[in-house]
Amino acid sequence: MNKILFSAVSKKFVMALAGLFLLVFLPVHLGINLMLIKSDPEPFNTAAHFMATFPLVKVVEIVLFLAILVHIIYGIILQIQNWRSRPVRYAVRNKSETSAFSRFVIWTGGAVLIFLVIHFFNFYFIKLGIVEGDPENFYSVAYQLFAIRGYVILYWVCFLILGFHLYHSLQSAFQTLGWSNEFWKPVIRVISLIYAILIPAGFAAIPLIIQFFK
Repeated sequence: MNKILFSAVSKKFVMALAGLFLLVFLPVHLGINLMLIKSDPEPFNTAAHFMATFPLVKVVEIVLFLAILVHIIYGIILQIQNWRSRPVRYAVRNKSETSAFSRFVIWTGGAVLIFLVIHFFNFYFIKLGIVEGDPENFYSVAYQLFAIRGYVILYWVCFLILGFHLYHSLQSAFQTLGWSNEFWKPVIRVISLIYAILIPAGFAAIPLIIQFFK
């Protein structure tokens, strides 16, 4: 039973489910963040307050954190197992065996994790009272951060990397869950490409609009 529960296949399956949950959350987060382009801070602050206080949302928040932890931990474990199973680099790499996206997914995931930690310090830790700031006015917090050119550049770079990570991860999740075959594979590839472009582009456009049109 333990071998079944903790096999590489089981880890990939659980990691895929956790990843899909995170993929569902991203458009919700983007929808709230798009309220930042409004001149009135009230809609964004109201939405942020709702997300921080509504009981059902707080339950979803716990599930979200668990999904992030599972996705990260299993991703690291599977990558280490993959490295250990192939200790010697092949003289000639079989390009059909793995894509550039899958080879570097652990590194793109690591870059996303670094940005996630920074994001927690700038917002979530303020809500918890660990970091100084006004949890009732995240609109101003966001505008202060987007006024820092270095932060905006980091923000754009991280969402560019996130796009690459999403493109591979979405296809990999469908394949792991058995939802990908010769008929659906091209469709899934197109859906993954559209999602991997639209979501990061939506986030990246927010500081651009604030900088030049507000």
